[in-house]
Amino acid sequence: MAVDLAELRARVERWIEEDPDPVTQAELRALLASSDVASTDLADRFDGALEFGTAGLRGVVGAGPNRMNRAVVARATWGLAQELLASVPQAAKRGVVVGCDARRMSDEFADDTASVLAAAGLRVVRFARPVPTPVVSFAVRHLGAAAGVVITASHNPREYNGYKVYWENSAQIIPPVDGRIAAAIRRAPPARAVDAMPAGAARAAGLLGEAGAEVERAYLEAVERLAVHPSEGRRGLRIVYTPLHGVGDAFARAALSRAGFAEVSSVPQQREPDGAFPTVAFPNPEEPGTMDCAFDHARRTSADLVLANDPDADRLAVAIRKGDTYRQLTGNEVGVLLGHYLLTEGRATRPRAVVVSLVSSPWLGRIAAELGAKYEETLTGFKWIANRAIELEREGYDFVFGYEEALGYCVGSAVRDKDGISAALLMAELAAVLDARGMNLDDRLDAIARQWGYFTSGQVNVVRKGAEGARAIRTMMAELRAAEGTASVDRLGGAAVVAIADYEAGRRAEVGTGRSAPLSLPRSDVLRWDLEGGARVIVRPSGTEPKVKIYLDVGEVVAPGESVDAAKKRAHGRMAALEQDVRARFEGPA
Repeated sequence: MAVDLAELRARVERWIEEDPDPVTQAELRALLASSDVASTDLADRFDGALEFGTAGLRGVVGAGPNRMNRAVVARATWGLAQELLASVPQAAKRGVVVGCDARRMSDEFADDTASVLAAAGLRVVRFARPVPTPVVSFAVRHLGAAAGVVITASHNPREYNGYKVYWENSAQIIPPVDGRIAAAIRRAPPARAVDAMPAGAARAAGLLGEAGAEVERAYLEAVERLAVHPSEGRRGLRIVYTPLHGVGDAFARAALSRAGFAEVSSVPQQREPDGAFPTVAFPNPEEPGTMDCAFDHARRTSADLVLANDPDADRLAVAIRKGDTYRQLTGNEVGVLLGHYLLTEGRATRPRAVVVSLVSSPWLGRIAAELGAKYEETLTGFKWIANRAIELEREGYDFVFGYEEALGYCVGSAVRDKDGISAALLMAELAAVLDARGMNLDDRLDAIARQWGYFTSGQVNVVRKGAEGARAIRTMMAELRAAEGTASVDRLGGAAVVAIADYEAGRRAEVGTGRSAPLSLPRSDVLRWDLEGGARVIVRPSGTEPKVKIYLDVGEVVAPGESVDAAKKRAHGRMAALEQDVRARFEGPA
C-alpha cells in the first residue's frame, strides 16, 4: 500500500507536539530525519492506534499511537478514570490498585497511571515493587477497590508491554465495560493536556498509598487455603522452579515453602527480574527452547518436578522426570490433571462447576460430565472464564476450577484470573500425593485415559506481523467465513466435516442436513469445524499476538483389554494427518 509521506510527516509532527515524553519525541524526530523515511517503520507506528481490546492494551514499546508509550498510557488512563467515576459507586473513595511487572518501561507506565488517576480524584494504592499479575487481581477484591491496573505484557516477546484492567469484581473487564472505556479514550485530550498529579503531591493529598506486605501476606494465605491435602504426600520432592526472568520467584518459593516443600531450587540465571530476558529468545514457556535452562538445572539437581511461570506469573508450565530427561506436559494435560484432582478429591459444599475456554481440550468436559459437575465453555481468554465463574457462584455453584490450554489455570475463587503461583502449589501437591501412593503424573494421566479416553491437541500458528499483517489476518478470516470458503473445507485430515460453527454469526450448521442452531456465547471472530470421529479444528485471530491460531483436537476411546499406548498411537496418527492437512490449507506464503 502506497504511503503519502507528506501526510504521514504531518501526523508524526502533530504527535510529537502532543507527546509529553521527550524520549519518544526524540525517537520520532530521528526517524523523520532518516534519508529514506519510507524505509522506516513510521507508517506502521501511525497506521491506526493500539486498540483497547483484551482487557486493555498490548503492543511493542515505542513512539507513536500504534505503540506502547507514556502518551498512550496517559490517554488510556484518562478514559478509564472517566468510566470509573461515571459508573462505579464511590469509585474515588474506593480507589484503584496499580501494579506492574519488571519489563522495560513498566515502572514508568505504572507511575503515569497513578498520576493521572490521582489527578482525576481517584485514590490509588500502588505496589512499591514489581508483583505477579494475579496479586493485583487479588488486591482489588481484598481492598474493596473500584478497579485495578497492572502494567504487563505477560508472556509476549521482550519488546512488548501492556496495560491490563480489572473491574470492581477483580476480574478482567468484558463488554460493555471495555467498550465504554474505549469510547472514553477516544474522547481523551492530547496526552500533553491530560492532567497528572506528581507522586509527592498525590501522597500529601491522601490520593496515593502503598500496597505493602499485608496484601502480599493475605494473598499467600489465600493460596495456601486452596490445598486439597495440605499435609499429605512426599513434601521432600525435589523441585526446580524458574520465573523466566520475571517476578514470580519470591511468591512461588514462599507459597511452596508455606506448604512444606523445602527442596525447591530456582534456576540461578533466571531468578532475578530482568526485562531484557537474556537467556531466552521468547519468554513464553510454551516456546521451544525456553525451558532449556530449567531442564539443565533439573538434571544437575536430579529434580523430580520442574515448574515454570511466565514473566508476570499468571501462567504455569510443568515438566516431569523421565529417566535422564524431562517431558513438558501440555497445557491441556496440566488442566486435566488439576481438574480431575479437584473434582475427585477436593471439597465442595454445593454443586460443583468447572469452566474452560472453547479452544481447550474436550477431555475435562467428559470427566466432569461423568462426575456430575457442571461444565461450561467460554470464549478464549480468562476474562470470560472468571466472569462466568462469578455468575455460577451467584447461581449456587462452587466454582472448582477453570483453565485455558495456553497454560492458564484458576483454582477456586482466591483470584479471579489465571494464577501461576496457586497452580504451581497444587501441581506440587498432586505430584507429592501421587508419589506417596507409588504413582507419578504420567501414571495418573494414563489412568484418566483408560476411564475417560485419551485426547491429544495440536496447534498451528499463522504469523502476520505489523499493520499489513493485521489486514492479512482480517482478510483470511473473511475468506474462510465466505460461503464458498467454509463450504470448500469439506474434509480435514481425511475426516469429513460434519458441522461448521461461526461464532461471529452466532450459529452452528450441520453439513448435509442444513440444520442450524444458535450458539450461546457472545459473538466473536472464531470458526470451528467439527469432524467425524469427534475431532475438531478451531480458527481464531489472537487477541494479544500478530497471528491466527488454529487449534486441533483428536480423541480416542481405550477399548477393553487394549493398552493406553495403543489408543495414544491411533490418536497421534490421526493428529499427524490433521495437522499436515491444516498446514497445507491455511499457512500459505509468509
